Amino acid sequence: MTEASGAEAFTVLAHKLADAAGPILAGYFRQPNPIEFKSDRSPVSAADREAEGAMRAILEREAPQHGIYGEEMGRVRSDAEWQWVLDPLDGTASFITGKPLFGTLIGLARNGTPVLGIIDQPILKERWIGVAGRETLCNGKPVKTRAAKDIGSAFLYATTPQMFEGANSPAFERLRQGVRRAVWGAECYAYGMLSSGYVDIVCEADLKPYDYTAVVPVIEGAGGTISDWQGKAVTLATDGRILAAADGALHREALRLLAGS
Repeated sequence: MTEASGAEAFTVLAHKLADAAGPILAGYFRQPNPIEFKSDRSPVSAADREAEGAMRAILEREAPQHGIYGEEMGRVRSDAEWQWVLDPLDGTASFITGKPLFGTLIGLARNGTPVLGIIDQPILKERWIGVAGRETLCNGKPVKTRAAKDIGSAFLYATTPQMFEGANSPAFERLRQGVRRAVWGAECYAYGMLSSGYVDIVCEADLKPYDYTAVVPVIEGAGGTISDWQGKAVTLATDGRILAAADGALHREALRLLAGS
């Protein structure tokens, strides 16, 4: 994203998408909400679908030349330079069990590279926005990752141990044993807490682009480092294994443990 005017327009549009999705999720939270289960056994609710539909309607009206990649309704214009990547309700399991640690993820990628992201939590009314080359804001105020700790003093977040079954298990277990404490279940909110200086590392696997695209600019704009498990830059083609840390030194230590070196 090189032109200031374009960045501002996309930022305004991203906020508009979050403003549309938030009231829908809030209206369903701890209320009757029909639930179905996908083929991978993950839950999906009426709130997911309505929130994504509302955001897609805005994009089709205001950015009809852009691509859209949403969790619930798939992709359109996948060859477009600009791709909006939407997870209307990241953390549906938390949502349907009454826990307010979920959020809407709104990412924008240019030629596959994340350049803008929003993490919006409509119950706690917290919204992080990151734009490439700019500092991350939460509710309009700058946030920063906290001063790096050594790996043995770090607090690690991940959504669920089920992410690390099979081939991912040995690598993650080395990291888990190397930190002070692993904490489960914050969904996308963990990345907001990392960017605001309360968490040191977030490590996850089995993610899709709509799970991670939005968090990349948020983490980087707060001074953190984010990559795949090999240390490569995150793109829409990343394999779904994501490592984010408060700074480069801590990130390198975490990568070392994942690699077993």
